[in-house]
Amino acid sequence: MNIHATCEGTLNFKDRFKNKSGIESFKKNSKGLWLSTIGFGSYLGDNDVITDINYKDALIKAVELGCNHIDTAINYRFQRSEKAIGNGINVLLNERGIQREEIFISTKGSYIPYELFPPKDAKSYIEENVIGKNLATPDEVIALIHCISPRFLESMIDKSLENLGISSIDLYYVHNPEEQFRAVSKEEFDTRITKVFELLEEKVAQGKIGMYGIATWNGFRLDPSQNGYLSVYEIYRIAENVAGKNHNFKAIQLPINLAMTEAFYPRNQSIDGKPHSVLEAAWKLGIMVVASSPLLQSRLLENLPDYVGQHMKGLDTNAQRALQFARSLPGVATTLVGMSSIKHVEENMSVAKLPLATPNDISNLFKHHSMH
Repeated sequence: MNIHATCEGTLNFKDRFKNKSGIESFKKNSKGLWLSTIGFGSYLGDNDVITDINYKDALIKAVELGCNHIDTAINYRFQRSEKAIGNGINVLLNERGIQREEIFISTKGSYIPYELFPPKDAKSYIEENVIGKNLATPDEVIALIHCISPRFLESMIDKSLENLGISSIDLYYVHNPEEQFRAVSKEEFDTRITKVFELLEEKVAQGKIGMYGIATWNGFRLDPSQNGYLSVYEIYRIAENVAGKNHNFKAIQLPINLAMTEAFYPRNQSIDGKPHSVLEAAWKLGIMVVASSPLLQSRLLENLPDYVGQHMKGLDTNAQRALQFARSLPGVATTLVGMSSIKHVEENMSVAKLPLATPNDISNLFKHHSMH
């Protein structure tokens, strides 16, 4: 039986934390799931056993403090992040009274993942483990790192399920598909994404994934004239062409932080010839937006100007202020933050106890910024 997050399960989880942290610590997505506004990220860290254990312990603590959105990717730390999260989920479900239906688990595939450690020679690893196993042809592997061949992604989904120790992934992302533009034309890109979406719709029908999306670093932030630019609407239309109005392309993930504001300005997306920001376009199309890198991989911890504290009130640290900004943006469902220590979990999850910053606070922050 393929068990995944449900409306009832996530509502029960939210209600358990209602008295402790107020309703603002959860938002409802387009499928009716209640997701914590702060999500658990697992990108950074050394590929060693100590970091594995730290991630597992941090995950358990985060869920017990009210985080039910967990994000990873098969290539993070050479599959170690997925495995550590799998170990944490196992403890939560079997020892801590958490139900699988209460937590929302996302992972990503496209980068060629190694097993625990990098190989001595990437080329021969790929020849043996990807091309040799008929998961992709040589022209489907981009720059020895990236592949969206349906056979490869199907294999990655099965491997992720095994690493995570679950029967169904709630949200499966195609990871940084803009990497494909290093080697293929726009027409070829659209053809490849179409085949990927056909596979992912099949996996939804099988119950192996609940929905799918695109997770990017640059794609949605670029100007339309730049190589690697992705249009939310064009990708949405590909999903519609594949599966009709009831398609399961339901989410995008991109960096949103005080230094990277392209999700809401400028309006680099177009729907029917009208300009929209990424957040506006996604909202109009019923697509959930997940913010990544709210601390800009820790670079915002040192360098926030004092006026940020004036508008992100009631917070003690720059990390908390940066998180509060991203989670409070209208249209952002969850803000993912890497948490590999109990101390960071407690610091980050304390933000979830506060009301969201108001749209007024956010606009005043930018007025203040433009004056400096």
